[in-house]
Amino acid sequence: MNVTRFRSAAVALAAVALTAALTGCQKDHAAAPAPAAPTTSTTPTKAPAPAPTTDAPTAAPASKPSSTSGTEKTSKGTKKGSAKGSTSGSASGGGTATPGCVTSAPNPDAYDPDEFALYRIEELPGSTGKVNLVLQHGAWGCGTPDSDGAPFVVSGEDSRWALDQAAYVTATNPIVTSTENQRIGVQELIDWVNAHPDSGLVFRYEVGEDGAIHRLDQVFMP
Repeated sequence: MNVTRFRSAAVALAAVALTAALTGCQKDHAAAPAPAAPTTSTTPTKAPAPAPTTDAPTAAPASKPSSTSGTEKTSKGTKKGSAKGSTSGSASGGGTATPGCVTSAPNPDAYDPDEFALYRIEELPGSTGKVNLVLQHGAWGCGTPDSDGAPFVVSGEDSRWALDQAAYVTATNPIVTSTENQRIGVQELIDWVNAHPDSGLVFRYEVGEDGAIHRLDQVFMP
């Protein structure tokens, strides 16, 4: 009898304990938070900044002709002069005016491409092997029937052009006593021009590969 009661009590206690255990598990399961759902950021993604460009325009230095290279054409003065010479472009003068002659100071488009009037000569350092001719470009004017030849009308602006000191130079009257061109040295030309500045004698010229004048022939003035 006592054994039966003890067994019934033990079964009842076991049932109570099992019920309590199951209730605790259910509570623990209900209390556990659900895993958070992944969230998507709403912050916009920043685009990378553009790389700096190197295409900005740059100013290139302008090239400057050198007087020692025979290409300098710097305007200086406003003196106007003339020299008489050939109207046909040859070394001998005389005759009447040719078509296309000028009656006033010509513009660059009208300059004679082969001749100029020489006014002065400037020395350059000996190492250059050149001297500067101070000259004026121009064109042949309109002569008259009773004149010895047409005048060479100049632009009125001085230019500088290098003459090679080994250049081939010929001269006529008044540099030498002859109506025919005679060969002279560059130094002889320098000496005469220095003694007779601003004479405006007309010369025909030829340029070498270095841009300097390598041949100079005086145009005869009757």
